[in-house]
Order: sequence, then C-alpha cells, then structure tokens
Amino acid sequence: MRRRHRSWLVPSLAALPLALAAALTGSEAKAAGFQLKENSVQGLGRAYAGSAAAPNDCSVVVNNPAAIGELGDRSCLQGDLNIISFSTKLDGGGTDFLGRPLTGDVGDNGGVTKPVPAAYYTRRMNDAWSIGFSLGAPFGFETKYKDTWVGRYEGLLSSLESIDLTFASSFQVSDTFSLGANVFAQFTRAELTQAIDFGTILAGPTNGAILPQEADGFGGLKGDDWGFGFGLGALWKPTDSDRIGLNYHSEVKHTIEGDGTFKVPSNILPLLGGLFVDTGGKADFTTPWYINASWWHTVNDRFSFGVDIGYTNWSSFKELVVEYDNAQPDSVSEFHWKNTWFYSIGGDYRLNERWTVRAGLGYDKTPTHIGTRTPRVPDGNRTWLAFGVGYDYSDHMRFDAGYVHLFVDDADIDHDAVTFSTLQGTFESKGDILGISGTYRF
Repeated sequence: MRRRHRSWLVPSLAALPLALAAALTGSEAKAAGFQLKENSVQGLGRAYAGSAAAPNDCSVVVNNPAAIGELGDRSCLQGDLNIISFSTKLDGGGTDFLGRPLTGDVGDNGGVTKPVPAAYYTRRMNDAWSIGFSLGAPFGFETKYKDTWVGRYEGLLSSLESIDLTFASSFQVSDTFSLGANVFAQFTRAELTQAIDFGTILAGPTNGAILPQEADGFGGLKGDDWGFGFGLGALWKPTDSDRIGLNYHSEVKHTIEGDGTFKVPSNILPLLGGLFVDTGGKADFTTPWYINASWWHTVNDRFSFGVDIGYTNWSSFKELVVEYDNAQPDSVSEFHWKNTWFYSIGGDYRLNERWTVRAGLGYDKTPTHIGTRTPRVPDGNRTWLAFGVGYDYSDHMRFDAGYVHLFVDDADIDHDAVTFSTLQGTFESKGDILGISGTYRF
C-alpha cells in the first residue's frame, strides 16, 4: 500500500454525505447501477430478451404499456416474486492516515438476499382502449458489512428502495400498431451507516494523544421522498410473425429528506466542539431515464425468440449536494457516471400444450469506474445466463419460474475515505436470481 501525503481533517459531518451519495447511486441491484430489471419472471427466464415485445405477459404495464391491448379480451391478474442473492468480497486491504494497515476483517461478504415482488392487473375497456395497474420496485439494493470489517470507514449498511404505483393505458391505432403511456408515483427511502475514525479527526488537535483507529464511532442517515414520472410505449407488428416494441421510462426527481444520527465515544465527545450531533438534512437526487427496444419473432407454433437493447442515461449523475439543517456547510460529492447499454437474446420453446421452456443470455455494462467506486458500489460488468419454465395449469391459470446466474467482472477499488484512510484491492462478486409467478385470466 502506498503512503499518501494529506492535510489534517477539520472535524465535520462529511462522512454521511458520501454515505448518502454512494447509497443513492446503488450497489447490488441486478442491473447496472441501482436499476432493477426483475419485474417479470417470464422475462427473467430469457434474460429479458423481447421485454417490450414478447406476448402474453402482464408486466407490459411497465415494460411497454402499448402492449396491454394485446393481452386479449379477458382481464389479467399477475403476481411475480424474485429472490435476489448477491455476494461481494474484497481481496485487498488498506492503510490509515499514518500509513499503518487498517485493522479488521478483509473477506467479509457484503452481499444479502432480498425479495423483489411485483403485481399487475389489466383490463380491456373496448376495442381500442385497455388499462393496467402495477405495484413494483424499479430501483433498489442493499449491502451490509460487519462492524469490524476493514472498510468500515467507507460503509457498513447501505439500503435503497424505490416502490412505484403505476397506472397505464394503451390505444390500438390499427391492427398492427398501438401506442401506450403510464404515470407513476414513486416512494424512495434510504438508510446508511458507517464507522467514523474519530482518532484521525482528533490526532492533530490532541497532538497525537489519540491516533487513527483508536476512537471509532458510528454515523447513520435515514430519509425518504415521493416523486412522480411517466412512461411511453409503442408496439408495431410488421408481419404476423414479428413484433417490435419500444419503451421509455422518464427520470424522477427526488429530494431525500431525513435525519443524521451519531454515536460518539463519551471520552472524546467534549473534544469535538459541538459537532457530530444529530441533525436533519436533504439532498436532491434524480433517477436516470432509460429506453428499451425489443424484437420478438415467432418461428412456428413451438419456437419463438427475441432480442433486447437498453440504454440508461447515467451520465446525468455527476454530483450530489447535501444540505444540512444546522450550520454545517453543504457537502458536494463527485461521481460522473457513464451511460450504459444492456443487450440480451433469448427465446421460448413450447414442449406441448402445457409446458414451455426458456433460455437467454445478456450483457450489462456498469456505469461506475475506479475513480469514484466505493465498497457501497462494488459494481462490475455483468453477464446473464438465464433459464425458465412455464406451465399452463388451465385455460385461466399459468405458473412460471426462472433462474439467472450473474457472472460479474472483478471491480478494482482505490478509494480514500473522508478520514483519509485508503482502501485498495479488487471486489469479487457473483449473483443468483430465482423467480416464481402466477397469472390468472378472467
């Protein structure tokens, strides 16, 4: 580990702004950054190939509202549940302000296992108009490290969840072309914790009586907000065997407001000059817009396949400014993420009247880079290997299951905490997703 020359840190609340920034930019979501694709078990089984064009999936309420009318005359009620399990471990270590090795566990697994549910309802109103409703989570992640791990000054708990309540409608312009739109209310909440190295903060003022890693405390931040957005979709059927879909999801502007809390060792509290006390704060944050294009082709009555291309405007996320309720100065964190592309190909094969099998392959770029990557965001490029199965229990009821293994590229890290410790190494990550769903038509 290399030694760096740094100036002494003036006591401040700077630790939590970076925690909030890192959490809001996401981590172990199963798409680039913090975007969640897990809203359809049928789609999961083919790596979401044809997500905006494939037939007979009620998740089009969010994946392409223009396709709602293609679900037929009967109403559709669908419930999906995806279980996401992710593992991420650091191969490396770090040094404190004085260049000494950071103490603590190195191989701690920061991954978690979390459920991601979704529910859909659609109804045809007349020959041209159809409507739909959904409840789901388009964004979310969580990482959780032990209090004693080597990167504790950069992050312990990081949790972000966005829940959308969506209303959608489609209009059939002709037999081959449909348009659709949706509007949604989005509730987002975040919770972050991390250790704070008060030893570094007080080493200078106490003339070395207290040294780095000798007086750890903890900081936490919890906040939430409501935001609103919209989506647009189009579906074109140029032939009886082909369907082309386009889906746009708008950005959503949030002002995350909440409370910062601190735990400070009692013997050093008088030395902090009234700082590191509980306070309120807020930060403006905007989720990125994204667009997906899909093609679905029916070869015969047994085999069909599709492709998907997605683009997410992550470059809009350049910085995060946190404003405090007390006299603490605003804090600015730089990110400068990169725009990303997602590609997938997959298909369905109907074994008989009841059973269908699926498979797919996908590739998902990460928006992060070594310049701003932190343990809260140990994101790497991801390759999806997907399998699925569907069972038509009756003319009214169908069940689906899907599985994906995520091969995640190693993510290098070389990052300084606000208390000037350095964390270096490589995060090794992998993930698994298991989904089940049921669909009832009436």
